[in-house]
Amino acid sequence: MNYLDFYSKSINYPDAFWKEQAKSIKWFKEPTKIVSSDDQKYPVWFEDGELNACYLALDKHIEDGFGDEIAIIYDSPVTQQVKKFTYNEVKFEVAKLAGGLQSLGLTKGDTAIIYMPMIPKALFSMLACARIGVTHSVVFGGFAPNELAIRIDDCKPKVILTASSGIEIDRLIAYKPFVDEAIEIANHKPQNVIVFNRKLGARVPFKRYDIDYDALVYGSEEAECVSVSATHPLYILYTSGTTGKPKGIVRDTGGYVTVLKNSMKQIYNVEPGEVFWSASDVGWVVGHSYIVYAPLLNRTTTIVFEGKPVRTPDASTFWRVIEEHKVNVMFTAPTALRAIKKEDPNGDFIKKYDLSSLRLQFLAGERSDVTSIDWYKSHINIPVIDHCWQTETGWPMLANMAGVELLPYKPGSAGKPVIGYNIKIFNEAGDELGPNQEGFIVAKLPLPPGTLMGLWNDEKRFQESYLSQFPGYYFTGDGGYQDQEGNVWVTGRVDDVINVAGHRLSTADMEEVVSQHNAVAECAVVGVEDQLKGQIPLGFVVLKTGETIENFQLQYEIVQLVREKIGAVAALKNIVVVDKLPKTRSGKTLRKLLRQIVDGKEYQIPSTIEDLSSVDHIIEILQEYKIGVFK
Repeated sequence: MNYLDFYSKSINYPDAFWKEQAKSIKWFKEPTKIVSSDDQKYPVWFEDGELNACYLALDKHIEDGFGDEIAIIYDSPVTQQVKKFTYNEVKFEVAKLAGGLQSLGLTKGDTAIIYMPMIPKALFSMLACARIGVTHSVVFGGFAPNELAIRIDDCKPKVILTASSGIEIDRLIAYKPFVDEAIEIANHKPQNVIVFNRKLGARVPFKRYDIDYDALVYGSEEAECVSVSATHPLYILYTSGTTGKPKGIVRDTGGYVTVLKNSMKQIYNVEPGEVFWSASDVGWVVGHSYIVYAPLLNRTTTIVFEGKPVRTPDASTFWRVIEEHKVNVMFTAPTALRAIKKEDPNGDFIKKYDLSSLRLQFLAGERSDVTSIDWYKSHINIPVIDHCWQTETGWPMLANMAGVELLPYKPGSAGKPVIGYNIKIFNEAGDELGPNQEGFIVAKLPLPPGTLMGLWNDEKRFQESYLSQFPGYYFTGDGGYQDQEGNVWVTGRVDDVINVAGHRLSTADMEEVVSQHNAVAECAVVGVEDQLKGQIPLGFVVLKTGETIENFQLQYEIVQLVREKIGAVAALKNIVVVDKLPKTRSGKTLRKLLRQIVDGKEYQIPSTIEDLSSVDHIIEILQEYKIGVFK
């Protein structure tokens, strides 16, 4: 079946379509109600079905005779170890931990927070919670105690599962003191903290509420899978909100496992028994969906990677992992490619490895620049597929559905709408726009299965954030346009579109052009307040290693390039050369922070920032160049 027919069935006949998709799942009780609505007319999927996500990820494969297959490969260049776990081994670890949680009084409907680095115990903890119906909330290890405390107060966990430390390239990050400080700050006090001691030398202060992870597992009986409703909250995952308070995205169980299982074949074209590597972190939605649940549901070996694309030990680490573990399909952020390209612009490291097992490369998490994709394809001649989704959706909205029909590559596009997502482009008044007209990207209700159920204990904010601006539609918060062939081009978050003298201009489009300059490793373009034009664009660029071009020459060449590719209307005249851009630990450039600094606005440095010194560096450079508020 081709993409268009498949997609059309999902939009025109959602009940029949998703009933068929749900057959790929072994239900404890098969659903008879495929899609219904809640009191606010928001879709509810498979509401009378019953199942268990952990059973589908582990027990079913063992029952089917695949218990000795490799489920998880742990590859940790920062600790110089590789360890493989079969489905039998993972189930044993998970069932024992689940029994330990039950011995502490946790039952279906309780919540638990997981605050761990990228180690197998993080996955075991998630699956153990799912096994007994406990809703887990993974908090990214880069969050500081105050941010963790906010999440403790919001989801009120009965226990927190943590580790003694994480490793950030060449330094230990002590997790346990952060947890203790967060509990001290929080109003809600968890009953226990379960601590896995990695014995790497980090400080592990003991508190009365502490329980040793290994001792708990050793002394517990194996727990069986608990049947839960399809609408049972599998997890809560917090994402940034405009008010400063994070939004607790709630994910169901039945719809989520249905779409994840099918997406492994339909979108990523991965078969059971193959190896899939999502180079992300379990603290983010990509880690939930495509490190943990989707690969295991599909009986696909998943890689837990504790390292970075560079400096662990160098820019060859991705290629080493692909060769060593025979990775078939990979998923990473464009930032990772740019970091590798910066360190190894000629691809010398790539030539040292056998990458013949790799057949597809997926990119997501931020807008992919064509320059980096072309660089990758020039060295590794396989399809590179950009696709787009959000914490809220839980799985791709836009993609090239490689397992259904691999469509021609459209440089700069995030692909076509994925099954179930009826994507439209609206103007501010809610009128649908035609091809190539830029506006707001929305999705007509009902959203497909697996997307957010709502916000944890905050229905009002859920409605205001996503559903009230365009009644009957989910507002993605992104801007973009759709071409005549149906490809969607995401220009960035709505607040990344600037208004220059009445012209709406995409900073993402400008970044695309700036990144094409031979001297540029990576860049960010933001809007600076201007009394005459409203806003004017400012470009921050990081040069490739060893590049020595003079600043005035670089500025002249980039300005000319932008004028050539976009036109004088782009008005990009100021280019600032910096050593590094402020980024989160997951690699996203903090463009909003850059705007606030340039405009002299009050700003708060996110707790997830990778390098605090990058902010001081930016301020020093702006003062030197006398730009924005530093004139």
